Amino acid sequence: MNLKKPASTIPKNINISPAVTAVLEQEAKLVTNTRIFFLIISIVILILSAIQSEINFFLFLDPERINRIANYIPQYFPPDFTDWKYYLIDTLITIAMGIWGTLLAAIAAIPLSILASNNVSPVWIVQPTRRLLDAMRAIDELVFALIFIVAVGLGPFAGVLALFFHTAGTLGKLFSEAVEAIEPAPVEGIRATGASKLQEVIYGIIPQVIPLWTSFTLYRFEANVRSASVLGIIGAGGIGFSLYQSFGSFEYQKVCAILIILILATSIIDFVSARIRNWLV
Repeated sequence: MNLKKPASTIPKNINISPAVTAVLEQEAKLVTNTRIFFLIISIVILILSAIQSEINFFLFLDPERINRIANYIPQYFPPDFTDWKYYLIDTLITIAMGIWGTLLAAIAAIPLSILASNNVSPVWIVQPTRRLLDAMRAIDELVFALIFIVAVGLGPFAGVLALFFHTAGTLGKLFSEAVEAIEPAPVEGIRATGASKLQEVIYGIIPQVIPLWTSFTLYRFEANVRSASVLGIIGAGGIGFSLYQSFGSFEYQKVCAILIILILATSIIDFVSARIRNWLV
């Protein structure tokens, strides 16, 4: 059976007027110039930031520094696991800080993200809420920890509060972006039934964003466990305090043992959370 190829509906020769051609050339030139401009600006910013950061990779070529590093690294081996039980307890405290800091932050981020979403809340609510989230993200966990150590004293609770406030700002921003990317049809369908605004959120928005919200929360939990291990250095509890003591007493073999336990704990958390994310998304 012979099948003839259908004739193309697009003419082979398209006549474009000189005026249209000139406009297209001007637009192409403008796009090219804009790209060149941003490329130059990016290069200038990189150069200035390198100067301000005092970046100098040639320092690693200094023989004296190389010898110093070569003599320093072997001091960490073999790792000393003599106090491994204490390190394990401190690591569990660190993980608990990460769990509660992340859980409280996720709970607080849900209403904050709704208030910060343009497709849900009016602009006079969205903008102040977003500025609040910006402020919470801008202040690091260490700064929050120093504030809460004064307020509630030394210990893991100060670390939980520090993680909570900083993470709530981050998750609030991520949650709001997920809300703004939803399909509007389910929400419009619920609205057509005469549902209230709260019912639109509960039945039209939240079911669409739950997988993404959970994924974001798990990512932040992994990061918070690592952050919690640092907060202990300033007295917020957890493995960080043991790490700081070992560094301060130059017991580098104990430092190596603590780092190995931290790496193993982080790897297990990453494996479990990745499985959960794959199941949800």
